[in-house]
Amino acid sequence: MYALEDYPFEMRPLKPSEGGGYLISYPDFTECIADGETVEEALQNGREALLAVIGALQEQGMSIPTPNSGGVASGKFIARVPKSIHAQLAARAKMEGVSLNTMVLTLIAKGLGQGTRVE
Repeated sequence: MYALEDYPFEMRPLKPSEGGGYLISYPDFTECIADGETVEEALQNGREALLAVIGALQEQGMSIPTPNSGGVASGKFIARVPKSIHAQLAARAKMEGVSLNTMVLTLIAKGLGQGTRVE
């Protein structure tokens, strides 16, 4: 088994509307998150959550991700865009009679299909 310290984590401050404090997550484990009022508390709660997730995976006979493996892609991500882009996407989705999510997925798929390179 790997040491808990081997697993990378991401931490971000929570907005007051989210309850404040700090949120910690582990990219190698898609659903392993915890929070705390302080950075130290979030780290401690994160370690406890990581131990619980690893224990549950072991009990179920499932494999434990290796550190820095990035875990399994969930198919979900959040993208922040300027309000003007959001408005354009929403208007186009409405015009075509589809959801905003469907419109964005279609545009991403088209872009990937054209072999667009990011440089």
